[in-house]
Amino acid sequence: MILGSGGHTAQMIRLSEMLGSAFDYAYLIGYDDRLSARKIKIPGEVYFVHRARSHEDNLLVTGFKVLRLFVESLVAFLRIRPEAVVSAGPGMAVPVSVVCKLFGKKVIFIEDWSRVYQKSKTGRAMYNISDLFFVQWPELLRLYPKAIYAGRLA
Repeated sequence: MILGSGGHTAQMIRLSEMLGSAFDYAYLIGYDDRLSARKIKIPGEVYFVHRARSHEDNLLVTGFKVLRLFVESLVAFLRIRPEAVVSAGPGMAVPVSVVCKLFGKKVIFIEDWSRVYQKSKTGRAMYNISDLFFVQWPELLRLYPKAIYAGRLA
């Protein structure tokens, strides 16, 4: 599970509670986000990675950060050996998911619950690489016709 911080983390924590202990969990969290690690309720390995970008980054800096995240994701993947990656919106989900897809693993993406009428940047990228793509509002089905509406993670 990718814990992005704030609402992204809240959604993933809620999903893990709904799924329960029937699965083995591992969590990928941004280095600067120690709060998300403390919110984990279902135990699992925790890996910290750098974020793909900051809002003030230019294109060149973002490119280097994405490359670093890709390498960190590969290292984490080789340690965890997950069957699937699950995310609800943070931008760092894209490089992590690409690594998983390269190894033939499943990618599950849940468009953020704050997205009711518009796509997120991450959602736009993840729609094409996800094996399962969920939306939390029926209004988004017109923008993501292959998505699955399953209600909110509230």
